[in-house]
Amino acid sequence: MEGFTVLVVIIVALFILSGIKVINQYERGVILTLGRFSGIRSPGLRIVIPVFQRLIRVDMRSTPIDVPKQEVITKDNVTVGVDAVVYFRVIDAPKAVLETTNYIYATSQFAQAALRDVAGNADLDELLSERERISQQIKEIVDAQTDQWGIDVENVKVQNIELPQDMKRAMAKQAEAERERRAVIITAEGEKAAATAVAEAAALLTKTPGGINIRTLQTLEKISEQPSQKTLFVLPADLTDTIAKIIHK
Repeated sequence: MEGFTVLVVIIVALFILSGIKVINQYERGVILTLGRFSGIRSPGLRIVIPVFQRLIRVDMRSTPIDVPKQEVITKDNVTVGVDAVVYFRVIDAPKAVLETTNYIYATSQFAQAALRDVAGNADLDELLSERERISQQIKEIVDAQTDQWGIDVENVKVQNIELPQDMKRAMAKQAEAERERRAVIITAEGEKAAATAVAEAAALLTKTPGGINIRTLQTLEKISEQPSQKTLFVLPADLTDTIAKIIHK
């Protein structure tokens, strides 16, 4: 008889212990009593009636989920591969449990569909240059749908855009041609600036008495530093002008 009593006590103790649950700070506990929603349990040590009640833990932290690469045909008929990442948070634990069988999977699937729709309605240039706007459009679409599941979509980021090989080669050629065009423009601007500077210097030397002679002597000094077999005779500019006048007379 005593053994039976001990066995009953042990069974009752195990029954009570099985109803003791610990809910972490970042979780909320959704309680179903006989299959019906009966309340939420906050973090800490909580008692659940075994058999009659069921505790479902819901993580309330921000959760990132990867949206796998989607094959998308853009508005200008270019096939690209696009993937993204979605950051969301549960703000209503009962809705997350009661309104969908798996809120993480449901959010991921809806994000995939939204990514295909938004990317398919954009040109390739828009997809490459306006990622922030594309990401914002996807966020608004997904957030509107997941709101009924108690989910708040915090952010969506389009990550990789994979282009076809022939498109990559064409864009590389275009970029190379653009670099060459810019190099030609820069060279031409440099030559123009140099020519302007030479013209201004020549005009200044012409206006300065003896300026041309001084410049000529400086040039001869530089030439004389290098050995040469040629002999140069330099006449003063005034003398050459006088000779030219006599010849013309």
